[in-house]
Order: sequence, then structure tokens, then C-alpha cells
Amino acid sequence: MPSFPMRMIRLAPSIMLPKHLFAAMRSEHPAVRVAPLVVESAALAPEIVHQRLGSRPTGLTADEAATRLVEHGPNVVAGDARKSIALFVWHAVMNPLVLLLAVLATISFATGDVRAGSVMSLMIAIGVGLKLIQEAKADNAATRLKAMISVTATVLRDGQLQETPVSQLVPGDVVKLAAGDMIPADVRVVSAKDLFVIQGSLTGESLPIEKFETDRGPPGRSPIELTDIAFLGTSVESGSALALVVATGRETYLGGMAESLTEQRPQTAFDKGISRFTWLMLRFMLVMVPLVFVINGLTKHNWHEAFFFALAVAVGLTPEMLPMIVTVCLSKGALAMARKKVIVKRINAIQNLGAMDVLCTDKTGTLTMDHVILERHCDVVLKEDDGVLALAYMNSHFQTGLKNVLDRAVLTYGETQAHALIPDYAKVDEIPFDFQRRVMSVVVRTPAGKDRIISKGAPEAIFPRCRNFELEGELYPMEHLLIDELKEEYERLSRDGFRVLAIASKEVEPKGNGVAYGRDDERDLILNGYVAFLDPPKDTAAAAIRALQQHGVTVKVVTGDNELVSRKICAEVGLPTEQVLLGTDVEPMTDEQLAVAAERATLFARVSPAHKQRIIKALQARRHTVGFMGDGINDAPALRTADVGISVDTAVDIAKESADMILLEKSLLVLEEGVLEGRKVFVNILKYIRMGASSNFGNMFSVLGASIFVPYLPMTPIQILSNNLLYDISQTAIPTDDVDPEQITKPRPWDIGALTKFIVLIGPCSSIFDYTTYLMMLFIFNCWAVEKASLFQTGWFVESLLTQTLIIHVIRTNKIPFFQSRASWPLMVMTAVVMVAGMLIPFSPLGPYVGFTTLPPLYWPLLALTLLCYVVLTQVAKAWLIRRRWV
Repeated sequence: MPSFPMRMIRLAPSIMLPKHLFAAMRSEHPAVRVAPLVVESAALAPEIVHQRLGSRPTGLTADEAATRLVEHGPNVVAGDARKSIALFVWHAVMNPLVLLLAVLATISFATGDVRAGSVMSLMIAIGVGLKLIQEAKADNAATRLKAMISVTATVLRDGQLQETPVSQLVPGDVVKLAAGDMIPADVRVVSAKDLFVIQGSLTGESLPIEKFETDRGPPGRSPIELTDIAFLGTSVESGSALALVVATGRETYLGGMAESLTEQRPQTAFDKGISRFTWLMLRFMLVMVPLVFVINGLTKHNWHEAFFFALAVAVGLTPEMLPMIVTVCLSKGALAMARKKVIVKRINAIQNLGAMDVLCTDKTGTLTMDHVILERHCDVVLKEDDGVLALAYMNSHFQTGLKNVLDRAVLTYGETQAHALIPDYAKVDEIPFDFQRRVMSVVVRTPAGKDRIISKGAPEAIFPRCRNFELEGELYPMEHLLIDELKEEYERLSRDGFRVLAIASKEVEPKGNGVAYGRDDERDLILNGYVAFLDPPKDTAAAAIRALQQHGVTVKVVTGDNELVSRKICAEVGLPTEQVLLGTDVEPMTDEQLAVAAERATLFARVSPAHKQRIIKALQARRHTVGFMGDGINDAPALRTADVGISVDTAVDIAKESADMILLEKSLLVLEEGVLEGRKVFVNILKYIRMGASSNFGNMFSVLGASIFVPYLPMTPIQILSNNLLYDISQTAIPTDDVDPEQITKPRPWDIGALTKFIVLIGPCSSIFDYTTYLMMLFIFNCWAVEKASLFQTGWFVESLLTQTLIIHVIRTNKIPFFQSRASWPLMVMTAVVMVAGMLIPFSPLGPYVGFTTLPPLYWPLLALTLLCYVVLTQVAKAWLIRRRWV
């Protein structure tokens, strides 16, 4: 049987209130408004509410619903709306790197340097334009993909129950609620049976609240405390109900506060790393630019020229392509994962998936077939018993709550053998399942006029409710010695891999005057026997687990199922079970003790939703990046807590809304492909970051040295900007690059320490060959005189552009470039085109415009030698870093 969460969960549209606002919500705070009709309907009889809304107990007609949908709009809150073009532009432009370039371009235009300002504007247009195009494509793709994730409500339309998208609900609709459903709008409960609703997403309360047909609280309470009103953003923990939709969309309690109270998810390590890198580059610039300005002003005695040179250096030190590279890489990753049946709801979670080193997963449907069959129906000594099958069939047939796979297996198996009994019995009442009791009961009227309570549940939950057990038509007392023997019988089934439910019943005299049955009636039962189900392991499970382990991901099974069944399944798929933690073991542990135990354990059985959260937090405390894969009601808290929450398209609404990613196929093999794609995305982003950071770090020394020792500007502002523009163009193909298999065999967490070591070692390599070029131009080509400044500048321009562009082929792989690993053809073509363009510009009509002169023939073999030495030195430095495990 399923178990449902007691802990607070967050639901679509990912809105949760800060604790300091809980009190405000309970008061008449202007920001926390409730539609007047919602409050009024709490005090009115259901028939009056129907009348006010122009509805009826049989629901609206399709035509009425269509008319109202036009009038009230779709049932979505503000957070669900797609971004407008203006918002896309705003997000693309409001980036510190783009703003910096815009400021520098404005200064250039204002001070008369139109050429420099134009080049900077072109750089902004390329970066922002590519980012906008890719984000728009990703948004359109995400919209199409999210349409595949069905979030529906059971609605009465034209007198018939039907599944309707939640967004299509309108005031006046009658909806049916069952365990696991999201409350699809602000609703007035019309009829309820043991209805418990989790309101933690709105109030912060961890315990579920019971709802009734009428308001049963004292006067003067806030709207959220009304006991006959349920609000959008909450969920049904247990029970069932019919409810009337009173308010939808922005008119709901949640919709009214959606804009101001949306809580952003905390930044991932990747987000923080990107931000730190950005500000590191800006700090480099803030130190370098004033220094370059002062040095050139003092040594060249031309402060106007020094100012523009410093501006150009600022642009050269700015990694303006970073936002575009990150966006394009993540978007391409999301689209690639979609082709592999993984829908990404939160794009930044892709890198977390790549960094994941521990995957906590449920057992059912992930390791097993998720196609449960009823294999045994037997008495208490495991002899086949058709009477037990008949009781189990009636229980599953008459229940109205959420039918799980076990119920469906009973109904499928018993359709031919027990269905004939149904006409002789009439349903009287139902006691819905809840996770405290872990029992579900129906009450039927027998042909003899008696009421029979039929209960099913986990044996350990049923046994305490039984006074006797039945064997071969005789009743025997549930004495202590016999109970141990009975337990041994059903544990035999569990050890064989069966999921076991106990069936118990008793006959009572009918209750009069419409008195309902409740939990107190589930006692003094007679244990009739067991039904045993088999959910065999998937053929692909063992191979998928081995593949994940080979890629550095430890798989841990976290299940509410019993230990015996879980052990057997784990053993069959190759997971060790020497270290097993039960929920009863987790409960008394401190967080520190659990962190140590959770690292060692592979199987966690009989755990509650609260335990799942604690296990994930404990693993995170040990510096693991934790993924959680689940599809049940009780998985929602864990999905939110994990670094990356993974669900499936067939999951309950709450699980899908809580997840970061959704698999269209519930298979670890699909997830393995997603993990590898996440790592590829991170590797390609890291290529640009390593290259940009090391290049800029080296350029600091190069520019400082040239400013001090060369009697003129080592490169004019327009030449620096042209160099930077061509270099940026060459890097736009990085998101298309291939990734070596060795680079994605292990999790790829963000490591700022390793990046710093890489920058410090690789950066100065470029400076060495910049200084080599200086010496070559000064001593071989005698460029000391100011009259030969153009020749010096042209020589450094070509060398600088070629080394910067060529270095991507060295940095992109841990192998020997070109021989053992080649870049993707778009990156090869783009870098080749830029390098050729850089060499041809001095000979073209554009050359004199930017201050270039024709280079002498001797320059080219010397440049080739310089480039070869540069590649070799950088490769040696990289190999040393690899040996030290810093790459």
C-alpha cells in the first residue's frame, strides 16, 4: 500500500511562503487576499453555493465550461505564464558583463572613438543575440515538452466523470478528489469521507488537516483555517471528496500572492561557481585597467591615447561570451536530453545531474517491472483459498480512493473468478487508507443482510486488529505463540520476493440512522489469509546499475517496502545488502550518526517521507551531490530536498510538480544517458571558462610588460577590440564540441580550487610566447622606433589571435590534440576560419584601416615555430596537471 507524506511539501507552481509571512497570512494582510465568494461559500449550504455559481451537482456542460474559460481565463497563477519577448531581452541584457561592455561602448562613442564603440556594440549584439535566440528556442521546446507532462483533475462535465487539464477548470466545476491529488483550485467541499489535506505549502504546518462538508471551527478565523474550503497549492493526503470550484487562477488564494511570494530555489554550486568566476574576471579588470592607464600615460606621455588603450584592455579582459556559452550549452543539453526521453523542467539542474555521485531511488517500477501480478491467494498456512481471493476482490472493487498497482492486480486476476460475487453484495461504506493505520477497509451488505467489514493492509498493521484467525472454516484465537507462527508463514512469502497483504474481515449488525463506519470499527477482526504479489526485476536493471556505478554514481534504494522483499530484489539486480537501515533505525539517530550510516548503507527499507528527507540531507552533509528518483505522493518532500529531483511521466501530480526532471520512460538506462549528457554540458562550459580565465590571467602579464618596455602602444584600441571580436566568434562553436569519453566517466562537480590551479599554471604559458613575440619584433625586425609601431602591433596581433584560438584545441581534451582527440567539425571550421582571417587582415584593404602593415616573409616561419612551441609547452603543463589530478 502507498504511504502519504506528513511533512511539508511544495507544489506547482513552486511557490512556498517564507516563515515570517505565516503570521501575516493568518491575519487580514492586504497581500494575502481571498476571493470574497470563497469565504462566503464556507458559511453557505452546498446547494446555495451551486446556485450562486450557476452550477449543479452533476457539474457544468462542456459549452458552459468553454464560455466560463473565456470569461475567467485559464486556471494558472502568474508564475506559470510564459516569458514575454521583453522579459527575455531584459534577462539577456541585465548581466554584469553585458552592462560593462555597454558602459565602455557608451564612453567610446561619447569621447569620439566611433570605431571602438561600433566594435563593442557588435560584440554585445553577437552575445545577446545568440543568447536570445537560444533561450527562445529552449522556451518553445520546454513548452512543447511540458505539454507532455499531464496534470489533470477528475471533473464532472455533462454528468460524466472525465480527466481534464487543471488549466481548463472554471468556477462552477465539480471535481472529485482522492488521495494523491493536488487541489486544483480554491474549492468548497460538498461531500467528504475522511478527507485529510496537507496545507504545509501555505501555512507551514506539518500535520494534515481534516476537511468536512460544513465548517466546524470557531468564528473569527482566517480563511486558511476554514474546514470546508481547500485551496490551490495543497494536496489530498488521504480520503476522498466531491468539491465545487469557487475560484481559479489569479483569483485563488495562492494566485493572489504568486508574484510577490515566489521563493527561488537556492543557487547550485554551478551557479555560484559561474558567478564567482564572473566577478573574479571583473576584479582582474578593476586592478589591471587603472594600472595600464597610469603606466601608459606616464611612459608614452599621451593620456588620451592611454585612456582608450585602457578601455580596450578592459574589453579584452571581459569574458562577454560567458552568458551566451552557458545558455547555449544548457539549452542544447536540455534538447539533447529530451531526445533521450528526459524532460528538463529546471535547466540549471542539468549540471547537478552531471555532478550527481549518489542516486537514491525507489524500488518499485525502477528496479522492478512495475507490473505487479497476483501470484498467490492463500489462507494463514499458505494453502490456496478462493475465499481469500473473493474478499480481496470485493475490497479492491468497492474502494473509491486511489487504486494502486496491487488493487489493479487483484481486479485483473479476480475478474474471471470473483467478479460473479459482486451483484450479491452492495457497498455500504468505506474507511480510506492513511499512512498512520496502513489499512484500507470497505463495508458491504451481505445477501443475509449483515454488514461485512473487509480490511487489507500490511500484515504487521492487520495483526494487531485481529482477535481470531480462520483456518479450514474454524476460528482460532490470535494468541502470542500462534502469532509468531503466523508471522513465520507470511515471512516465507516475503523471503521469496512476494509483496504480501493480509486480508481480514468481520460481520456486524448494520448501523442505523446513517451512522458512518470509522477507524474504531477496524478491530476484533478475523484474519482470513494473504494475497501475495510479484513485481519481478527488470531485465535491464542490473545492467543499468552497473553502468551507473561505472560512471561513478552510487545507487541506493530508499523504499517504504519491507526489508525481506527489498533485500531479494536488490540481490537480484546486483546491489549489496550487507548494510541495511530500517526506518526504526533511522528514527533515533542524530544527524551526524545518520550521515555516517547513510554513506555505508545501500538499502533503506520501511522508511517514511520524513526519513527520506533526512537520509538525503545526511548524504548532502557528507559533500555528496544527491539525486532522488521517485513517483509517489510520499516522494514529493525528498524530490524537493535532493540536488536533482527526478520523476516520471506516470507519477502522481505532486511528484511531477516537485521534480527538476521527468523521465518519459521509468528506467535507469534512460537516466544513465541523462547523467552523461549533463556531464557533457558541464565539460563544454568548463572549456570556455578555463580558456577565458587562463588567457586573461596571462594577458595581464603581457599587457603590463609591453606597456612598460615598448616605447609605444603595443596594440591600438581598435586592434585589441578586433582581436577580441574575432576570438569571441571562434568560441561560439564550443557548445557543439564533442567530449572525450574519459571526461564523463566520473561525476563533474564544480571545483574552484582545481580551476584556480589550472589558471595559474596555463595562463603564464601564453605570456611566455607573447614576450617571445615582443623580442622577435624588437630585435629581429628592429621595431624599437615609433615609426615601426604598426609592424610590432601587427605581429603581436596575429600571434595573440592564433595562440588564443589554437589553445581551445589543447584545453578541450586531456589527450594529445588533433592526433588522439579532435574537436567537432563546427569548432574546427570556426577556429580555422578565424585564424585564416587573422592572418589575411594585414594584407587586405581592411588592414590599413585598423593600423596594420604587411608582415615580412621571415615572420611566418618564426610564428609557426612559436605556435608549435606554445602548443607543446601547454600540453606538457596540462599533462602535469593531469598527473596531479587537478584536471
